Amino acid sequence: MRKAVFSDVIIIGAGVVGAAIARELSRYRLKVALLEKECDVGLGSSKANSAIIHAGFHAPSGTLKAKLTPSGNHLHEELARQLCVPFKRVGSLTIAFTSKDIGILERLQKQGKENAVSGLRIISQEELLKKEPRINPKAKAALYAPTTGIISPYEMTIALVENATRNGVQVYLNRRVLGIQVDPDATKIIRTNRGVFKARWVINSAGLHSDEIAKMVGITKFEIVPRKGEEYILDRSKGNLVSHVIYPVPTLISEGVLIIPTVYGNVMLGPTAEEVADKSDFSTTGEGFRHVMNRARKLLPCLSPEDVIGSFAGLRASLPQGDFVVYSSREVPGFISLIGIDSPGLTAAPILARMMVKMLDQEGLKLRPNVDFHPTRQAGIRFRQLSPQEKAEVVAENPPYGKVVCVCETVSEGEIVDAIRDGAITLDGVKFRTHLGMGRCQGSFCHLRAAEILCREGGISLRKLTKKGGKSSLLADDLASPAKRKRTPPRKKGTARGVHGAAR
Repeated sequence: MRKAVFSDVIIIGAGVVGAAIARELSRYRLKVALLEKECDVGLGSSKANSAIIHAGFHAPSGTLKAKLTPSGNHLHEELARQLCVPFKRVGSLTIAFTSKDIGILERLQKQGKENAVSGLRIISQEELLKKEPRINPKAKAALYAPTTGIISPYEMTIALVENATRNGVQVYLNRRVLGIQVDPDATKIIRTNRGVFKARWVINSAGLHSDEIAKMVGITKFEIVPRKGEEYILDRSKGNLVSHVIYPVPTLISEGVLIIPTVYGNVMLGPTAEEVADKSDFSTTGEGFRHVMNRARKLLPCLSPEDVIGSFAGLRASLPQGDFVVYSSREVPGFISLIGIDSPGLTAAPILARMMVKMLDQEGLKLRPNVDFHPTRQAGIRFRQLSPQEKAEVVAENPPYGKVVCVCETVSEGEIVDAIRDGAITLDGVKFRTHLGMGRCQGSFCHLRAAEILCREGGISLRKLTKKGGKSSLLADDLASPAKRKRTPPRKKGTARGVHGAAR
């Protein structure tokens, strides 16, 4: 029987919020454990959302979302710089077609000012068409929010965890929480499918499953209502269609179907907003596609379904009241739950992390600064972004960087090996670390080669390789014996440390 792992603080859930909390706690001399039920970090809502750093004018004044979103927005630019994560402050435009819509813009502007959002102003049709020449000429005005940004949410999650582990956080993958016992001295004993973990303080950041985790300690007042959002990605050749995030006027349940430039040069359309009962329903549908295209073409008539190269769906961890809940129970001291962290949870992640540190301090956790804290993360090589001279130098030093595996995104074998060294054990793990297979062909020509590299570096058979862990096997039969080709020597950067349970 395995011995229990003791920590000062345990965080349940390695999405972007849990990852941000882990990194923030690594600023202090603490034993911190981050538990994740999947085989990699960020595989829930953090990998499947609109990738927007919101300005903060959508949230009703007085809500937690209204308080946290503008503050979180301000933190992202510096955080992205420190962790070498792509981020752009592109601004947003909310489009009005009628006098009634203009009234909604005025309400949003007033609400944004109450929420301390800077730079908001309503612009005329003439200025709107100068900013976005392809927008529907029937549009009458727009609310311009210059602080809106775009980011790579999965890269941010991965970067936060990498930096947290560098600063001492221990990450335990493939650990599904089965039950929590609270001892009389307030110690929490967490039983997982792979061992027992103990801590005096626990942060429940389990996203879609945060209500289930809360129920394990007797907190039954919350019920997550999953809300599915389908998103559709356009070919990079259409990346110049818009330069701002384009919103319609919002509805009561969502911000509507958006047109979103991405940090990779694509444009994304979506999301839908459909309440579903199944927390594992990540399907896209013909109905959802038609809905997104019809709504998006009202904003941008030149859009064509033929330009769509990919799709995905994410689930938002919503609550009926529509606001974030940060709940610390008197009945269970030292147990803090973050529930209903849907949109704009990505934006709020860094400020939520600071909030957790303050709450733990108030609950008695001794916070002594970690004098060895390193705030930065070294960027990996992105072959596509190098100059011809830089490419030649990199290839001369390490020839695998000269072998392009993904032609659409110019991802090299060297980058794939780097991703594996940093913890990728699935095809999606490589994809989210390198952008492999995200181009026009969506992996049709590169996934098999990438799978071979994963097998070679991990010493496993192709039959045992998965797309995203669990039962997502790539092959039904073993069509390839364990790779025996010579493994690529480790790069100078080294390997990920402090990550458990990701054995190949």
